[in-house]
Amino acid sequence: MTHQVRAVVARGKGAPVSLETILVPDPGPGEALVKIQACGVCHTDLHYREGGINDEFPFLLGHEAAGVVESVGEGVTDVAPGDFVILNWRAVCGNCRACLRGRPWYCFNTHNAKRKMTLLDGTELSPALGIGAFAEKTLVAAGQCTKVDPAASAAVAGLLGCGVMAGIGAAINTGNVGRGDSVAVIGCGGVGDAAIVGANLAGAAKIIAVDIDDNKLATARKLGATHTVNSRETDAVEAIRELTGGNGADVVIEAVGRPETYKQAFYARDLAGTVVLVGVPTPEMKLELPLIDVFGRGGSLKSSWYGDCLPSRDFPMLIDLHLQGRLPLDAFVTETIALDDVEKAFERMHGGDVLRSVVVL
Repeated sequence: MTHQVRAVVARGKGAPVSLETILVPDPGPGEALVKIQACGVCHTDLHYREGGINDEFPFLLGHEAAGVVESVGEGVTDVAPGDFVILNWRAVCGNCRACLRGRPWYCFNTHNAKRKMTLLDGTELSPALGIGAFAEKTLVAAGQCTKVDPAASAAVAGLLGCGVMAGIGAAINTGNVGRGDSVAVIGCGGVGDAAIVGANLAGAAKIIAVDIDDNKLATARKLGATHTVNSRETDAVEAIRELTGGNGADVVIEAVGRPETYKQAFYARDLAGTVVLVGVPTPEMKLELPLIDVFGRGGSLKSSWYGDCLPSRDFPMLIDLHLQGRLPLDAFVTETIALDDVEKAFERMHGGDVLRSVVVL
């Protein structure tokens, strides 16, 4: 059986997205058909539309989603019809060298659904991050579905599917922030603010938010930052050192993805401190650092993929914390919108006043 559903499609580089009817097949072996309830509008979707990921147009956009499993294919045992799930874009294989070494969050062989969703004329769609959730229904690998408590709102649960998990994980999983640590977060968009929340959850004693926008800094303080620095007005490295007894922060999380801000992060950390790069750079960006400084300062320079999360471990835990009132996921939802408002949401991203627009179906 094939399902006709409405979905948001990017047909060409830089062109406005369109709301179209697409065809979604029933799940094959190891696959699941999910009825989408909510999907966040992530900057990665805009990257797809702009051709910044690859040129495999047309794209079925959307990936930061939650919904209900409608049907499953042969051999699927981890989820069943009726399960409330968060979709993830790293379906762990269990067999690659990372998985076999007990590090499944680094899985090198993640997989997607093999059956293809198409336009009405049969043109195959490329689903964003193997998900394609700006749609009434989508087809994914069953391993991309993580069952969580259905008491959570889909509008907030779906945020763990990408940006919020990336930030929280950058602090807790990659940065290993511990009780009493000092943490600086450079860039206070959705991912940076999530890193602030993660550092707060981990028990950091001092959390320094750095940005060039006072409105973003005000939001960061509401989410747990103890200090704020406007780096348009003052030197961020000097300010962070001053706030940490002249030493620098134990962990500095760079959530912008630019060489300039990475250098700030590098020099704003304490000796033997940790730098975590979670901001996504573009391919042409280059970084130059004196090698003697890399050697002399010691510590760790890490990049964080998806917050180094293991969805089966992290998603249910974080949803439980949210339901207990300890994780303010709802604070990241700036607005809820309809499926045909995605293009307007992309435009709002440039204004900097939105943490997340969330499509609710």
